[in-house]
Amino acid sequence: MANPSHIPAGELHEVRAEAATAATTASAHGIADDHAANHEIVNTGPRKLVRPTLPARALRDGGHGLRGASPLLTHQSAAPIMTDEASHAEAFYFQKQVQMQTLMTFVLEDGDQIEGYIEWYDRHAIKVRNGSRTLIYKSSIKYLYKTGEGSGQ
Repeated sequence: MANPSHIPAGELHEVRAEAATAATTASAHGIADDHAANHEIVNTGPRKLVRPTLPARALRDGGHGLRGASPLLTHQSAAPIMTDEASHAEAFYFQKQVQMQTLMTFVLEDGDQIEGYIEWYDRHAIKVRNGSRTLIYKSSIKYLYKTGEGSGQ
C-alpha cells in the first residue's frame, strides 16, 4: 500500500471570505444568487457528541417515564428514591451501638437468638462479640433489639 501522504487529494475547494459574506447577505435579503445557491459547506472536522446523563430511575425502567412529555424534562419530575444506603440510618444506628457497647439480641430467620456486643459491621455482615466472636450475615437477621428493652416484637 502506498504512503497516504503521497496520494493526491481529489478536488479541493477554496472558501473565500467574500463568497461566504455574499451568500449570507443574499440569503438574508431573499435574493437568489447562483453563486450563493451553489456554495458548498466545507466540513471542518468531527463534531463532538454531547449526551445528557439520565437519572438512575430512567435507566432501570428502560423508558422515559411519562408518555407525551419531553424526555429532557422527565428527570425534573422524578422523585428521588431513598434507600437505606442513601439515608445512612442503619450505619448511624450500628455506629451508636458500637460506641456505647450496648448488649444486643439478634433474632435470626430460623428462630435462633444470639446475644452480644457489635464489634464491627459492613454492608453485608455484623461481627458480634459474645464470649466468642460470631459473624452474622444481615440477610439472615429477622430483627434485632437492645437486650434490656424486652423482646422487640
